[in-house]
Amino acid sequence: MLTLKQIRQCLDAMAEMFPDAHCELNHRNPFDLVIAVALSAQCTDALVNRVTADLFKKYQTPEDYLAVSLEELQQDIRSIGLYRNKAKNIQKLCRMLIDEYGGEVPTDRDELTNLPGVGRKTANVVVSVAFGVPSIAVDTHVERVSKRLGICRWKDSVLEVEKTLMRKVPKDEWSVTHHRLIFFGRYHCKAQSPQCHVCPLLDLCREGKKRMKGKEKKTDVTD
Repeated sequence: MLTLKQIRQCLDAMAEMFPDAHCELNHRNPFDLVIAVALSAQCTDALVNRVTADLFKKYQTPEDYLAVSLEELQQDIRSIGLYRNKAKNIQKLCRMLIDEYGGEVPTDRDELTNLPGVGRKTANVVVSVAFGVPSIAVDTHVERVSKRLGICRWKDSVLEVEKTLMRKVPKDEWSVTHHRLIFFGRYHCKAQSPQCHVCPLLDLCREGKKRMKGKEKKTDVTD
């Protein structure tokens, strides 16, 4: 496991690599962001942005999503994985927003997680990006990078990863660290082809060292 000093080195290196890391889901307001993050489950941000480019022109309020049939909404998002279930949740979410919150997105994390299709990760993204509340949302990139580097343990659950990061990262850096971890995982420490050979964190990364040693052994055998 990395020490706090080593974690600081990792955070500083990521800040140099991705100083402008931010939420890449296009949105105009907190409501759009809730919809976009809900759609992004098991789907790339790039695909979600392509779909919401037209979706957000057609639907601008919770009432708009309820004014059409479920089948029509499903057709509007059919290029996104799990679109049938996501369409159902979107309409249920919109109904709850109208009935319980006056059509407004709640700012409380626990209230957000009560909305259909909104889990802890989605709630953390919304409170952080839309409302400026320090949060760390653990998606697949954040989890992968945290475990590869040794900030967290391999056996840790998603919630345990979040709690570990909250303990080891200064609170005023939670939100920006969340985005930098995502960028680092999305564009550098990729799931299938991590850029270990040019990584500034290789000396600190237990997984990277294993990968590079494995490549060296393969080279020795072929030679």
